[in-house]
Amino acid sequence: MAGGFAKDGAVQDQIDATIEDAVKHARDQLPRGESLENCEECDAPIPQARREAVPGVRLCVGCQSERDEESKLKSSINRRGSKDSQLR
Repeated sequence: MAGGFAKDGAVQDQIDATIEDAVKHARDQLPRGESLENCEECDAPIPQARREAVPGVRLCVGCQSERDEESKLKSSINRRGSKDSQLR
């Protein structure tokens, strides 16, 4: 049920588009290519098991964890301006 000038299914379209954007962003963040033997940030050795588990890995676990935490802080903004998310 849409209200005002919104067409039927507009909310679901917005949800679908947000999910598609999130999946594309996550796929773009996956490492590619050959894994490094040492972290490109701190030069610590990257264990063989990690290099096999994550092909194309470039960071050690510690540096990757820091980067993941930083990206969580940046991703808390809803770019689509959903009214429901603005009320939270």
